[in-house]
Amino acid sequence: MDNRLEEITICPMSESDLDGVLAIEINSFPRPWTRTHFLAELEAPHSFPLVALGAENNVMGYICPMLVLDEGHILDVAVHSNYRGKGIGRMLVERVLHDCSERGAEFVSLEVRQSNESAIGLYRQLGFLETGRRKAYYENGEDALLMEYIY
Repeated sequence: MDNRLEEITICPMSESDLDGVLAIEINSFPRPWTRTHFLAELEAPHSFPLVALGAENNVMGYICPMLVLDEGHILDVAVHSNYRGKGIGRMLVERVLHDCSERGAEFVSLEVRQSNESAIGLYRQLGFLETGRRKAYYENGEDALLMEYIY
């Protein structure tokens, strides 16, 4: 494992993290969430957004999950382009799976671009199963794969 991963802390996202989160979001998605959207997630009673912070408190990645009753859902997840492929995304998703389990979730679902092979591979390694498809879900007409992790 990369020694730098030992210096990463997964913790609740705060408003002070948003500049770093937004920089990653804008670099990661064609239709990025706005500051207002992230602020709404920070205030939403069912959401618990998390960040992966480096040794100098720099935002290396983030994840925005929610839990309603016994249903977890991952809304948004991204890792800074300089740190992809180093296990940070895995750490974030594993933390959400743990936290949702602790809070009584029966399953956790998400949507992922059908072309995002690295994310799909990670989700499959973690035990997510493909459960469906949303046709033309994304702005470019690309389908989304629906995946679920069942406890």
